[in-house]
Amino acid sequence: MDDILGRALLDFQKGAYTEDIKTFSSLDEEDVMPLPYLFRNYSEMPKLEQKALHLCQGKILDIGCGAGSHSLYLQGQGHEVTCIDSSKGAVDTCGLRGLTKVIYGDILTYSGTTFDTLLLLMNGIGIVGRLEKLTFYLDHFKKLLKPGGQILMDSSDIIYMYDQDEDGGRWIPGELNYYGEVQFTLEYKGKRSDPFDWLYIDYNTLRNIAETNDFSCELVSQGEHYDYLARLTIKP
Repeated sequence: MDDILGRALLDFQKGAYTEDIKTFSSLDEEDVMPLPYLFRNYSEMPKLEQKALHLCQGKILDIGCGAGSHSLYLQGQGHEVTCIDSSKGAVDTCGLRGLTKVIYGDILTYSGTTFDTLLLLMNGIGIVGRLEKLTFYLDHFKKLLKPGGQILMDSSDIIYMYDQDEDGGRWIPGELNYYGEVQFTLEYKGKRSDPFDWLYIDYNTLRNIAETNDFSCELVSQGEHYDYLARLTIKP
């Protein structure tokens, strides 16, 4: 698959920024992903992200690191942080920005090292794609956590994006397994990615699945637009 995100990140890093990434979703929405936002510093980050960074401890793995903005802050604060992304361009960008431990690869095939904190920000849990795969990912995350370790992740309840009935309920298309499963396509400088699945998960559903898989799940804080920060720890 063409590395649309990585190409865009490298262009920005190298001073060749001329346009943003366009996103197209199964929600019939066209949107724009501004590249400068992916390179934001700590003061420009949402409060939820700042809170998550303050909660990071010990040895940290930034999963789906993108341009590496969260890891750069953590590294600057003296934390031992490793970045991983399945986008080669993203990994190259992180290296150019000065991150010292960067891995190119799929998190599901990564093993051999354990961490005190797994970090999945900017709806990083979206990599799961479909709700039915969440248990599989959580099982793998257990193998990456040290005893007493934590997963910090944010996501959004996108129920608000569906039409409301007269009685106040939401109309969800019958073909959907879960309303938070969205398919995206990215476009940048005339090239489009293959469609890919992305998951937005409401907190109650996350908590139920997490607890079924031997995790404790804590709602750390809520944002201003249906978003939230959660902390998962393995039950003793």
